[in-house]
Parts: sequence; structure tokens; C-alpha cells
Amino acid sequence: MKLPMRFVLSWQFAFVVLGYWVRAEEMKVPVKFTGGHEIDRRDGGRPVVLVAAGLGVKPEVFREAFSNVRPAKNGKPSGEEARRNKEVLMKALGPQGITNERLDEVSNYYRYQPQRGNLWPTTAAKAHAVVEDGKVKRIVVDEGGSGYSSQPVATIEGMENVKLKVNLQFGKDWKRNGTVESIEVE
Repeated sequence: MKLPMRFVLSWQFAFVVLGYWVRAEEMKVPVKFTGGHEIDRRDGGRPVVLVAAGLGVKPEVFREAFSNVRPAKNGKPSGEEARRNKEVLMKALGPQGITNERLDEVSNYYRYQPQRGNLWPTTAAKAHAVVEDGKVKRIVVDEGGSGYSSQPVATIEGMENVKLKVNLQFGKDWKRNGTVESIEVE
């Protein structure tokens, strides 16, 4: 049965308006992200993977440096406690080429108060799946976002049974630190 051209064009137009239509045989379907801001138990509530990348060192290097820091027991450290802790950090991180100023800059950027429901600065990723004949052909990352400290869960709207693997990239540029680099169908 051949449909009148007016009906076919109207049907295609409806999908274009909804943002799903790419070509007659392909559909563009949104990918939804959840989570991705979990912190390793070893890290005392710090997004170490992001801080370390911002400093240009491996997380293990930062963890080791921080393992000798003695946090104040009653909240804010005294001037002497803060000075001693800074000395410990700089003794470990200075040989890595990290200055006191850079350590402060990165630490302050990723500082947050979880007890108040706060999170360090983040930008949500955006992606879509190209689906043809009910099968995922590829996943396109439209915007990688930033601030992901762990792999977010990615799902394709209406195809939640399709398993996806999110690959993150870390680096010194805060706008791309903890960004979604790619998504693979598992």
C-alpha cells in the first residue's frame, strides 16, 4: 500500500519536531545519565580522582600525599595545624611540580559540603543514540559535561535493556576534567 506523499511528509515532520528523526531509516534517541559523582571509600569524602587530575598526578600520588595529613578534630584547623598539613602535602607534591598556589586553586575548586547537599562544580553530559530498525548503530556524545568522579549510568530512552559503558577522561582543564569521552554498547 502506497501512502499519499502528504501523509508521509506530515509523519516525518512530526518526528523532526520531536527531535527524533534524522533520516527515513534512522532515529536520534536521547541518552539519559544518572550518578557519576560517587567517591572512593579511601578518599575521606574528597573527589580525589578529580583533584589529582587537576593537579596532573595520578590519584595514588595524591592519596599517598594526603595520607600523612592530620585533619583537625573539632572542625576548622588552627593556623599551626593548617601550616603543618600544608608542609606535608607540599613535601609530597612539590617534587611533582605542583606549587602551593596550584594546590590551593584545585583544592578550592573541588571543595564541597556534602552535609548541605552540595557537590563540587559539575556540568551534565548530553548524548544520543542513532537507532536504525530498532538497533543501536552508534552513540554520539553531544556534550561531555564535567565533574564526573565515577562512571555515570547511561541509558537510551525506551531501550533501557541495552547496556552501555561510559568512558571518562580526566585532565587539568576543569571544563573537561571528568568528562564523558565516549559511550560503547556492551
